[in-house]
Amino acid sequence: MEDHPLEPGEDATTFFQPRALVFVTMLWVIALVWLLVTVLYGAVVYVTGIELKSGDILIMVESVLIVPTVTAGLIMLITWQRLGWLKSSVYGLEFAATGRRGVHLQWSSIASVGLRRWGPFTELVVTPTDMAAVTELRERGRAPRVLRRDAGSAFLIDVGLMSPGPRTLIAELHRRIPSRV
Repeated sequence: MEDHPLEPGEDATTFFQPRALVFVTMLWVIALVWLLVTVLYGAVVYVTGIELKSGDILIMVESVLIVPTVTAGLIMLITWQRLGWLKSSVYGLEFAATGRRGVHLQWSSIASVGLRRWGPFTELVVTPTDMAAVTELRERGRAPRVLRRDAGSAFLIDVGLMSPGPRTLIAELHRRIPSRV
């Protein structure tokens, strides 16, 4: 995210994904999935008549504690400097989804914005008036997330874990472009 100094009369709001919140959310999601897999594995082993020893059960319990923690930690190491962000200023809207290059749109180039999904999986959908009006920022990362649909292409940004939250984000966008939110 390129930042520029604020000029007199300029206001800007930055939304970002706090690393600790992302880690804890990933940890719980991975832990629940791994627990389900471990329980299903134990059930299949029991149904097939294979005898589980106390050491086998202990290894299963340990894996439920260790595997999610290590997996979430590795994911955070990979995405450390590449979490999603969004900046609203008088210059327009700049944003990037996790692991993606940033995009800049002038306010006049935004046809509509809206939220889809809920909770930590909430996504912001930004539809430009024309894809030619999009300026891709020079950053590392993959191409921006684009949703192709009949009404035209739109950008997707993961905002469910952003701080401040999605409601504040929509309020900020409504303040900037009230007719298109």
